[in-house]
Amino acid sequence: MSDLSLSASAHTPQLVPASRAVPSLLEDVRDGLLRIPRELPPKYFYDDHGSALFEAICETPEYYPTRAERALLLAHAREIVEAVRPQVMVELGSGVATKIGPLFEASAGLGLAVTYCPFDVCAAVLTKSAALLTGRYAGLTVSPLQGDFTAGLDHLPVLAGPTLYMFLGGTIGNFTDPAALALLREIRALMRPTDRLLLGADRVKAMAVLNAAYNDAAGYTAAFNLNVLSVLNAGVGANFVPSQFAHRAFYNEQEAQIEMHLVSREAQTVELPALNTRLQLAAGDSIRTEISRKFSPDALQKLLASAGFAIERYFTGEDEAFSVVLAAPAAA
Repeated sequence: MSDLSLSASAHTPQLVPASRAVPSLLEDVRDGLLRIPRELPPKYFYDDHGSALFEAICETPEYYPTRAERALLLAHAREIVEAVRPQVMVELGSGVATKIGPLFEASAGLGLAVTYCPFDVCAAVLTKSAALLTGRYAGLTVSPLQGDFTAGLDHLPVLAGPTLYMFLGGTIGNFTDPAALALLREIRALMRPTDRLLLGADRVKAMAVLNAAYNDAAGYTAAFNLNVLSVLNAGVGANFVPSQFAHRAFYNEQEAQIEMHLVSREAQTVELPALNTRLQLAAGDSIRTEISRKFSPDALQKLLASAGFAIERYFTGEDEAFSVVLAAPAAA
């Protein structure tokens, strides 16, 4: 870690070097599609079109997580900020940072000058976020950080003073248990006794509600899922035809996770010239494109405790749709 120095060009994202290698798109295609079961990391959903589709998904009546998390942050922002009194807020996978406004408002109301460090892979999104937030909230400085948090946090710059690390949106659910544990332990290793983690996690609930959330009637989630094929075509020169695949999303109750798949409608051959090979698919063959794990309170507490955290505050609404927790680094 190193001190983050602000300059007149602070809204230009500061590059955070990777501390370990992460697979390229080509490597993920080779390792994920040329074996059974086939799967791809969900990070490839988020090109410009995919990001716009996800914003549309968040506004559908079926997709509750974004609304539920926003409501919790709005209801408990002052309590969170009073507990931490942060000088710095670092948000992993921040996107356009639309949901955390209540935390900035609470900070201003308490007379706290805060530096907000959104951390994301996309420079354009970071620049947009900084422009939207600058001047909107009294006492807020925005200093964007560009990088891939899955590539390690060793070079993540921080400022002195209490820091609130944020990992919201239920994104922790996109990681398998070992990967989620590894990421949380990396965050824990950065933290001092005065620092805290604010984590958003989706809850286990009725299967019908979960299945509806990932199969919206307007078809945005289906389009979002199918768009990854266009990303592959552009990125590795493949010739996937999206209309030859169907979106399938379902709740796997045994694993407590939503799974999203692309299912081949017919027998087909897909050219992968960058790998000098072809992908042979039979009708019904699938590619898993995402998992989204759902947590009971006990499962979430166990995960955090295993990573070295102690939950200080646990927030959920009357419908118990979503959880936001404030966690402290536990004593060694």
